[in-house]
Amino acid sequence: MKHIFQHCFYLLVATLLMACTFEQPQITSTPMPTDSTALALEKLAIDSMLTSYHAAAAHADFDAYFNHFTDDAVFIGTDATELWHKPSFMAYAKPYFDKGKAWSFTAVQRNIYMHPEGTMAWFDELLDTRMKLCRGSGVVLKQGSDWKVQHYVLAMTIPNAQADTVIAAKGPIEDALLDSLMGR
Repeated sequence: MKHIFQHCFYLLVATLLMACTFEQPQITSTPMPTDSTALALEKLAIDSMLTSYHAAAAHADFDAYFNHFTDDAVFIGTDATELWHKPSFMAYAKPYFDKGKAWSFTAVQRNIYMHPEGTMAWFDELLDTRMKLCRGSGVVLKQGSDWKVQHYVLAMTIPNAQADTVIAAKGPIEDALLDSLMGR
């Protein structure tokens, strides 16, 4: 009886193996981008968005410019008092945009650094502006399929050889601000 059970078992296994030997169809597909390829494509999308962001300001397109920001965005300007949350920045900027003249920044260098998950990045850029060279830096987030600026910092560059001259020029103004902020 044991031999009959074993033979039936082997016969069943052989039948199953033969049933599984049908010819598999050849499957071809386009290879999915590697993580580094996908991140490189996201960097290109961010670069394009930042270029469009600056172009919107240069063309005084208020809606396009502010649509590049997240709802909770912060813009930090060159003056020590300029820390703007999006609604207050919009209110400040609106008269300039309404006159058809906002500001024109053109990136001459830009570095973009991606978070490995691909939903957040940070950047720095050297800008050609009416203030000569400035440095912009910030954080962008992916919202749906769009990249948006969540945090932007604009800084004027000061050649090291001119630092003492600039410090002397801004000293009285910023000393008063420091006194006020520190309660002196």
